[in-house]
Amino acid sequence: MSQQIDAKAIAPPGPLRSLARTLFGGLALLRESPVGMVGFGLVLFWALVAIFAPLISPLSPTAQIQPFAAPGTEAPGGEVLWLGADQLGRDILSRIIYGSRTVLFYAPIATFCAYFVGCIFGLLAGYLGGWVDDLLNRVADIILAFPVLVLYVVIIVLIGPSGLNIVLAVTFASAPGIMRIVRGLTLDLRNRDYIAAAQTSGASLPWILFVEILPNARGPLIVDACLRMGYVIITIGVLGFLGLGLPPPTPDWGSMVADTRSMITFAPWMALFPAIAISSLVLGFNLLADGIREISLRD
Repeated sequence: MSQQIDAKAIAPPGPLRSLARTLFGGLALLRESPVGMVGFGLVLFWALVAIFAPLISPLSPTAQIQPFAAPGTEAPGGEVLWLGADQLGRDILSRIIYGSRTVLFYAPIATFCAYFVGCIFGLLAGYLGGWVDDLLNRVADIILAFPVLVLYVVIIVLIGPSGLNIVLAVTFASAPGIMRIVRGLTLDLRNRDYIAAAQTSGASLPWILFVEILPNARGPLIVDACLRMGYVIITIGVLGFLGLGLPPPTPDWGSMVADTRSMITFAPWMALFPAIAISSLVLGFNLLADGIREISLRD
């Protein structure tokens, strides 16, 4: 009994309480980083746009109003096309607003799934070592040997373009890199005193991995998750640009750029505004990651 009490005294707080403390504490600390606050503001802006898309969108994203209308054109029905219209007459502003829902739905899900798989394998490889570590590292080496974009394209071509398949492709291609990061953190943390105390008290393997080790590795993982979100957003845009993203008429920033690339000389707004939307959201996540890293280095 005394050993169990000592283990609980040394062990870090539970995962839910630790997560809540991290989120609220992180928001309070983020105010110390101007760069992080700018990134958080950009991400929050697009998150609010996605949440309130039906309320703030001036038109339906699939309504055909006036083809090739320039920004600021007043349509025959009296609607103002603030960002112009595409070759089918669809309001670009409305499609960008609804496109934020698409990217902010699939990108977090794909990133979470990649982290779920990568964390499990990384924890097992780093904590157990031996043949488990060797096997998982060899599998990761094989996957990482392929260029990421080529791997995405091959997977989507084989299983077909859809939201679910994009999530599967991102998970398959990103999990090995996450596994390497988690493995390195686990190799450092597995020799800590609270891990020895948990082992002495007879704690199970899942408890040691997900309650004792993983919460204490959250700092670098949060920074990497923000950066990886930006990579996934770019991936979704690139797949849409290549015609391997979500099937039409779903608003997709990448496909919006691709649909108008041959008309950019006389209607540049059709590609410019979706490209700005992608860049601003990716920039937001990168600045947010820089802010979190800056705060962690101060501590």
